[in-house]
Amino acid sequence: MAKAKMKDDYKNQIKNFQPKPPYFLNCLKAFLVGGFICLVGQGIQNFYINVLNFSEKDAGNPTVATLILISAFLTGLGIYDKIGQFAGAGSAVPVTGFANSMTSAAIEHRSEGIVLGVATNMFKLAGSVIVFGVVAAYIVGMIRYFYGLGF
Repeated sequence: MAKAKMKDDYKNQIKNFQPKPPYFLNCLKAFLVGGFICLVGQGIQNFYINVLNFSEKDAGNPTVATLILISAFLTGLGIYDKIGQFAGAGSAVPVTGFANSMTSAAIEHRSEGIVLGVATNMFKLAGSVIVFGVVAAYIVGMIRYFYGLGF
């Protein structure tokens, strides 16, 4: 009991000496970088539509694949990590952040070999996102299906 009180007292004492996080600046950086990533994605999609004559519907998948490729390449060069340190959630939320998490884990464990290193550790960070996405899609699909039947 005394240790818990000392811990709380210490936390209260150091609050006065800790710098306040720059919430507004962090939000602004995340918004600008995330928006820039989306702008690049829109430019890539426009390229597929206008230059390669894809339909608007068909241009979506190659656009996402191109963004993933660019993100993985920038992660391999160490550039995307610097973008992430600067922008925080602005670089983590788009699909590029997902690709970055997978590529980073693969690079980190490459010395352990292809199977036991890269393949087994690649989805450590991204695996939970994949599982949640699949489960959420299933639940929403079932709700929509039953709603369509008139239940």
